[in-house]
Amino acid sequence: MIEQKDKLKAQSGSKQDGGIQQFFSQENQDLLRGIMYPKHVEKGSNLFWEGDAADYLYYVHKGRIKVTKSADDGKEFTLYMHHKDDLIGYGDVLSESVHLLSAVAIEDCDLGVIQRKDLEVLLWQHGDLAVEFMRWQGATHMLTQTKMRDLLMFGKTGALCSLLIRLNNSYGEPWGEHRRITIKINNTEMSDMIGATRESVNRMLSDMKKEGIIDLVDGHIVIHDLEYLRNVCHCDNCPAHICRV
Repeated sequence: MIEQKDKLKAQSGSKQDGGIQQFFSQENQDLLRGIMYPKHVEKGSNLFWEGDAADYLYYVHKGRIKVTKSADDGKEFTLYMHHKDDLIGYGDVLSESVHLLSAVAIEDCDLGVIQRKDLEVLLWQHGDLAVEFMRWQGATHMLTQTKMRDLLMFGKTGALCSLLIRLNNSYGEPWGEHRRITIKINNTEMSDMIGATRESVNRMLSDMKKEGIIDLVDGHIVIHDLEYLRNVCHCDNCPAHICRV
């Protein structure tokens, strides 16, 4: 039986992995923060749209940002959910390119903005920072590739299982003998993240709940059998900074 103190332990919005700490030394993190200027974005406001000039990178000090791609039929597909300490940039920020995705604040956010021209100067001056920046870009591409693999190769059930694993890596923490996702995410949001209908997500989650794979406690998903989820989506045990939302 889960103790009450365990239930109170989880705090919404906490995360375990990801962020610039995974890729940049403390010295180079300080260099990047030194060229940022502050920006506040209200919940529901767009940070950028598809087609906007990709002249900036954004560092999340506080809040969460959803990154989406629009289909020709108008359906919006959620690719990423960025949170504290994440660096956001889509398109080639080191050349005159445009954003291929859109980004919207799903909470009030405090951000640090890095201008392309300032970043270029910094990378020219610090070769080790340039190498770490390339590693960050490579990890971003790998994250996209693994998400596309999950969506295309193992069906909607496999994609949902992968999403639950990614949510656990990004927002999970101990809940007695199990794992609890500390943010509340509804079925519509999950359907947008795996390209499924809300009804199919409802059905898949209901089946998993009946089988004891997951549970729902006070609006939070609790994962009882992480190994089952890994088997369904043929988990490759990627590092947590790759296997994340």
